Amino acid sequence: MDNQQNSQDTRILRLIQAANQLIEGNFRIRIPDQPEDEIGQLGKALQLLALNLENRYQEIQKLNQLTSAINSGLLLEEVLEHIYEDFRNFIPYDRIGFSLLENQRTILRAHWARAEYTPLKLAKEYTCEMSGSSLETILQSGLPRIINDLQDYLAAKPSSESTRLMVEEGVRSSLTCPLIANGIPIGFMFFSSCRENTYAAAHAEIYMQIAGQLSVIVEKGHLVSILARQKKQLEQQYSEVQRLNNLQNTFLGIAAHDLRNPIASIQNIAELLAMPAIQLTDLERADFIHDIHETAQHMGMLLNDLLDVTSIESGKVTLDPIYYPMRKLLEDAVRRNQFLAEPKNTRIILDTIPEGTACIDIPRMRQVLDNLLSNAVKYSPPGSTVIVRAMPQDTAWRVEVQDQGPGISPVERDRLFKDFSRLSAQPTGGERSTGLGLSITRRVIEAHQGTIGVDSIPGSGSIFWFEIPSILPQDTP
Repeated sequence: MDNQQNSQDTRILRLIQAANQLIEGNFRIRIPDQPEDEIGQLGKALQLLALNLENRYQEIQKLNQLTSAINSGLLLEEVLEHIYEDFRNFIPYDRIGFSLLENQRTILRAHWARAEYTPLKLAKEYTCEMSGSSLETILQSGLPRIINDLQDYLAAKPSSESTRLMVEEGVRSSLTCPLIANGIPIGFMFFSSCRENTYAAAHAEIYMQIAGQLSVIVEKGHLVSILARQKKQLEQQYSEVQRLNNLQNTFLGIAAHDLRNPIASIQNIAELLAMPAIQLTDLERADFIHDIHETAQHMGMLLNDLLDVTSIESGKVTLDPIYYPMRKLLEDAVRRNQFLAEPKNTRIILDTIPEGTACIDIPRMRQVLDNLLSNAVKYSPPGSTVIVRAMPQDTAWRVEVQDQGPGISPVERDRLFKDFSRLSAQPTGGERSTGLGLSITRRVIEAHQGTIGVDSIPGSGSIFWFEIPSILPQDTP
């Protein structure tokens, strides 16, 4: 009897020691479970408890590692990528989507999604109203929702656009999880599977174990992403301000340099004309007045070009596009510039222009054509021919001005439309240039949402061309 009592005492002592080891976190222990009396049954219960505690401990460790990995992402997209890569040990999925609440939590906007398949039909920027939706009910409860047969759910709620898109993607089961950070709803995480009956209450329970941490991490990533975008925008704005400031300084320097000599010339001629001691013939006086006029005209052209470039560059010039007949636009341009071409015996020929309108700001487009035509006349030899043509395309017009000038080398072509670019070719009639005409032309064409370029072979003339829309953007089919 004493031996039996001692054996029981020893077994009870070993059970107490095993329980203490469990308390200390040591789950790999040997517990006596024989013979199968009450003490043995207690030993078996302790063994089962040790196994469950170990599994639970490992699960908690993995969850902690997961949240640490997720928390290492700074931007929201980085956080979401971590979730997609690391959540598989706990919740099955073929797709994860993330949506944010906006407009005082009345609108839900899809922000991010990733899947094992493509394409995604329910993608970024999809929005839906929260009021009266099933998602609003989920937020109110704060608990995840499981749907294990989305096709059956869609049959019951055929008006659900988001469900229809998910079913078209091939999704058959979903686990919708609310994200609530510090008591404030911020959005949803959607785990989706291409197989039916994927999700069980255990998956929702696992999510709920880390829901608070996950929501705070996601919210932090969202705020950091917003700050990063704002920082980038500020940097871009600062860079643009610096660029405009440098451009302004360049223009001021050019203006000071290019205006100094003509002003001095006008001043000297004016002083000469004002001196009563100097006797001038009518012809000499007329020559001086002609010089003053030409010099002042060049100064005015330079100032106008500088003001045009700075206005367009700073965004102060807004276009007022209307539909205007292309044939009339080109006929007027040819007529204006033919008068200037006559002293060089240069002809400007307008090809047959089809009927049709272009979407243009008329004064600005006249400026473009005048620049191109005056350049063609300026750099072509006397007695040459300039040809103007226009071809309608699907939703645009292509306009070409072809000259018989010296052509442009590939090296010079690269800087042709830049500010103050002067090429090796010289005007054939001694005409003056500010070096801004083609730069202004490029800016005006780009403001029309068009493109401009030149095709040229040195010694064989050039074709300057531009393409502009024939319809307003809002009228595009």
